[in-house]
Amino acid sequence: MKQESVLSKINNPEAIRELKPKDLLLLAGALRQEIIDVIATKEGHLGASLGVVELTIALHYVFNTPVDQLIWDVGHQAYGHKILTGRRDQFATNRQWQGLSGFPTRAESMYDAFGTGHASTSISAALGMALAHQQKNDSRAHIAVIGDASIAGGMALEALNHAGVSSANLIIVLNDNAIGIDPSVGALKHYFEKVKQENSASENIFQALNIPYNGPVDGHDLPSLIAAFQKIQKQKGPRLIHVVTTKGKGVVQAELDQVTYHAPGKFDRKTGILVPKTERPTTKYQDVFGKTLVALAAQNPAIIGITPAMPTGSSMKLMMDAFPERSFDVGIAEQHAVTLAAGMATAGLLPFCAIYATFLQRAYDQVIHDVALQNLGVVFCLDRAGLVGQDGPTHHGVFDIAMLRTIPNMRILAPRNEIQLRNTLYTLQLVIDGPVAIRYPRGYGKISNWELPFKEIDLDRGSCLKEGKEIAILSVGTMSDNVKDALELVQDRCAPSHYDLGSIKPLDDTLLHAVFKTYTTVLTVEDSALAGGAGSAVLEWANTHGYTQTLKRIGIPDRFIPHGTTAQLQKEVGLDAAGIAAVLLDLQN
Repeated sequence: MKQESVLSKINNPEAIRELKPKDLLLLAGALRQEIIDVIATKEGHLGASLGVVELTIALHYVFNTPVDQLIWDVGHQAYGHKILTGRRDQFATNRQWQGLSGFPTRAESMYDAFGTGHASTSISAALGMALAHQQKNDSRAHIAVIGDASIAGGMALEALNHAGVSSANLIIVLNDNAIGIDPSVGALKHYFEKVKQENSASENIFQALNIPYNGPVDGHDLPSLIAAFQKIQKQKGPRLIHVVTTKGKGVVQAELDQVTYHAPGKFDRKTGILVPKTERPTTKYQDVFGKTLVALAAQNPAIIGITPAMPTGSSMKLMMDAFPERSFDVGIAEQHAVTLAAGMATAGLLPFCAIYATFLQRAYDQVIHDVALQNLGVVFCLDRAGLVGQDGPTHHGVFDIAMLRTIPNMRILAPRNEIQLRNTLYTLQLVIDGPVAIRYPRGYGKISNWELPFKEIDLDRGSCLKEGKEIAILSVGTMSDNVKDALELVQDRCAPSHYDLGSIKPLDDTLLHAVFKTYTTVLTVEDSALAGGAGSAVLEWANTHGYTQTLKRIGIPDRFIPHGTTAQLQKEVGLDAAGIAAVLLDLQN
């Protein structure tokens, strides 16, 4: 049997269990090649799924999925799992508009026992399932595959602490590849390195938590994996198996450069060499942040950089390279990152905490109690605010405004372009007297010459971008670009004014009074949740001040937005130029 033919026969895990041992090895080769072939042209998360090919096959071969429930942590490990569970024909649509999700999704397949996009959740979820089935005298197994450094996350450690005093049928598969998106950090990483070097664990941290330890096992030795899972399958209660894998296994370049090949874009499927990307005349917003922070840190020794496992994605890596002693990657530990920043602020330092907007949700309590309640000077730099595209609903940064706007002492700023972001960062380090959040989108801006001399700006003020009549548009952040395009579409039929809101909290009283005294209709445009968002803030302000004219809000509706390109998603919710133009013409009439 050939590699290609063996994979074509697999429509569900039952078919895997019917294969002979030698055919399982062929299946591993075919599955790895399938992932490479599709991701080479369709893009997506490559390294994590290549690293668990043999592990995925062994799990489905030994355990009776979907009765035995398989829960993936850091969902981009699950591409092979999707292919083997009846979704091979759809896999080319992965992360595409109306195609497969890039992460396990319960609505997509009965084999996706739990949805996941954020890390460190699998043990808690699997333990919950196991305890629930235990109450029903249901003996099925619950397997949590936790990898890509997420074992060090707070939730994972909390779940281990609970699991150790339970008798639930829980199997924890520690996929140890020593890297998340960036290399793993912290004491646990060093501990696992010691265990692997000694090939034993006589004084094991998991055994200390009353969780039997098995391993380490070579995660690319399929026969050894199957034997190990068959052995652990017979054990009772919570137990852990330590599997050692190589992220990017099977593509030489991906093994050597695991950071780049986490999600490399398009590449040659035979050589692994990246397809050169079109040169862009502009800069990604995260790089504007990273380069500006380095420049400011060179002038201000109080500046500190902090990120929870996102140094490359947030461009905090630039600060870490320039000032390693003043930069901290704390791993997948958002809560710790925020309170660490709070502690530093009490000692007179100025922490810039770079964190994706969607991940700040995980540290909401710490933002309130540890930073805002004490009115500490911490700058939250919220990368990937708004709709982020193909990562989908787990990663869209659309709840940050509504989440933060209710917190006393918190300021929320939304620069509309790269120059304003640069000058906002500069000004804050001069005047900060409490917590501030700055939100900016994923991807490239539109200004090529943004590295101008620093200029102190009035952070609480909005600005008029275009004067018109009857209708006033108040845009939030980079939504000003969409509004500008919309105005070009309606210029022969409608001539509204356009204002940049600038500060979301506090609002610019002077600008808003001028707007509401002048215009009969006001339209707000934001790439965040309408419920509690910037438009709601303006509506509340108008009510407080007795203004009664028409106010229309455009933003993210009260539902989770799927995956697709950012342009497709903005069109879906009416935030593209055409959607805004249609609303303007309707208001005009």
